[in-house]
Amino acid sequence: MCPNWVGDLVMATPLFECLRRAYADDLLVAVLRQYVSGVVEPNPWFDRVIVSDDKTIGGFLRLVRGLQRLRPDLSIVLPNSMRAVLMARLGASRRVIGYRRGGRSFMLNGGPSPETAGASIEPVPMTQYYLKIARWLKLPPPPGIRPQLFISDRQRRRAKELFSRWAIGPNEVVIGLNPGARFGSSKCWPAENFARLAELLQQRWNCRTLLLTGPGEEDLANRIEKLCRAQIINTSADRIGLADLKSVIKRCQLLITNDTGPRHYAVALGIPVVVIMGPTDPRYTQLNMNGTIVLRRELDCAPCHQKSCPENHECMTAITPQTVLDAAARLYRTG
Repeated sequence: MCPNWVGDLVMATPLFECLRRAYADDLLVAVLRQYVSGVVEPNPWFDRVIVSDDKTIGGFLRLVRGLQRLRPDLSIVLPNSMRAVLMARLGASRRVIGYRRGGRSFMLNGGPSPETAGASIEPVPMTQYYLKIARWLKLPPPPGIRPQLFISDRQRRRAKELFSRWAIGPNEVVIGLNPGARFGSSKCWPAENFARLAELLQQRWNCRTLLLTGPGEEDLANRIEKLCRAQIINTSADRIGLADLKSVIKRCQLLITNDTGPRHYAVALGIPVVVIMGPTDPRYTQLNMNGTIVLRRELDCAPCHQKSCPENHECMTAITPQTVLDAAARLYRTG
């Protein structure tokens, strides 16, 4: 039962590698939501992928019936929700393993407990959080803890078509900007800052700048394009899905992003990345930081993990375009 957020799914890939090695001769099935399915397309870990729509009653029941037909010997539940454990239990799994938290221990056959500090759960990097399940199962550790993503031939062809349409040559410097965040507006650096940053990047490196946005972020992309006096490639009309986004980011020399899913794409694909972080706790992602610079302000109200800021959003607005450019220059140098 896979994580529901893009970044968490990417950070779970070392666990997937660990499970594949430990259960090399067994049928390994991934259950994940439709909108993240492209993240692990393709992959070497799973024999089958079941795409779920468990947010609706009908989708929940269809998934349960599908699991009942499989009759799993073991279900490993990565989401922390009661719903995910309930699906595995109703799906006729002989054993259900997951974190013992949130009052759901009585539905589990076992699993680790989260790290705590007093009565609070202690934030740890999500890759280590997931791998603790493998340690609880006494499985051999994976060969590495860096996330992995894979790109298909079809995805490479799609990227080649896109870069040809954008008239980007093979030797041109490409920098990606990711201004959105599915989580909520609190994670988003202001549009005018992204516009100004694009201008500074073009002045510094004469680069081609890709504005990468997801579904529902078209207005944001159009606003940045309108505000920007530099040449910028607005990719919103190309509707690049999560599967094809991998090969697009792989072509970039640098990615600048809010603290959201594409950040973890860059880490897994070995692309330098500047992360503009506001309301989230850096301890959840403070692993595999080589090639990553995180910019954040230490404020009394942060991290708050709220989807929209009830104050003045200082955690994001206080980070200037020049600060981001300076971080980018530390990661990427043309010589």
